[in-house]
Amino acid sequence: MTSISIVGGSGYAGGELLRLLIAHPNVEVKQVTSRTHLGKYVYQVHPNLRKQTQLKFSSPDALEAVDILFLSLPHGQPQLHIDAYAQLAPKIIDLAADFRLRDASFYKEWYGEAHAAPDWLNKFVYGLPELHREELESANYVSGVGCNATASNLALLPLIKADLIDLTAPILIEIKVGSSESGAVGNQASHHAERANVIRTFSTFGHRHTAEVIQELGVKNVSLTLTAVDMVRGVLATAHATIKQGAAKKDLWKAYRNCANENPFIRVVKEQRGIYRVPEPKILTGTNYADLGFDLDEKTGHVISISAIDNLMKGASGSAVQCMNLMMGWEETTGLEFMGLHPI
Repeated sequence: MTSISIVGGSGYAGGELLRLLIAHPNVEVKQVTSRTHLGKYVYQVHPNLRKQTQLKFSSPDALEAVDILFLSLPHGQPQLHIDAYAQLAPKIIDLAADFRLRDASFYKEWYGEAHAAPDWLNKFVYGLPELHREELESANYVSGVGCNATASNLALLPLIKADLIDLTAPILIEIKVGSSESGAVGNQASHHAERANVIRTFSTFGHRHTAEVIQELGVKNVSLTLTAVDMVRGVLATAHATIKQGAAKKDLWKAYRNCANENPFIRVVKEQRGIYRVPEPKILTGTNYADLGFDLDEKTGHVISISAIDNLMKGASGSAVQCMNLMMGWEETTGLEFMGLHPI
């Protein structure tokens, strides 16, 4: 059995990692750390894990050597201690934003401060298998992915890969997000009285996840606008772009089908009838799937690509476990087979 530990396991992403890893047939969870909940059973913080594990939260200062170390810490913390973590495990998967960007100056541009461990940036592979499957198979260090960036990158992936859109024209991505994106620690904006029954745009331009779209897809003329909606889990990205002259709807069908055929967790959703005719986050709750859909105004060349994911799964912990499977040479879908619920 491969031994793993989770540093910072009390947040939502840490809880998802635990849910996936304690049921994974190839790994054994040795430690889960939390200073705030030190000594508590993990199920006291993650109640869905009752009768699934007797693990207790341990101190980060008492970490022991393991085969794989997952870092599920707030942004900015992993880079401060990456050298120490590397002494504890030959393979590290970091869910924070610390090692997503490969260039130190690009990191400073988007995060407003210098990176504390710039020499480590090029050692990490960006943890989205749909973009870096071959690199992940030989990687020792893997970064997390931004949930909004994941939805955006996957929305654009079929179009970019098939070279169907005009990259000189603006690409505008409208993103709706659930409250769990804010994390387990509340703030004034996530207080229920302020967060419930809202459709609230909170980032018109310049969201940090934009940097991941620029880096990973090589697009520069792209903008993300984020809106909070009244749901707990989920991201819905609606990308607007301009198709290249001469391209038609049949070319889009081919591009999206090819993308789905190449990736076990991508599904094309474009139905003519029924309730769920287009991608919708609701039915993806707890799954690692990304549902993609599209439409085209052939008169104007305006193409719309829609991507739906569970932000805590495909946008965080699910992709992290998928990366682990690739790193270890296991079947990519191992431990990620949950197909979702309906109705929910």
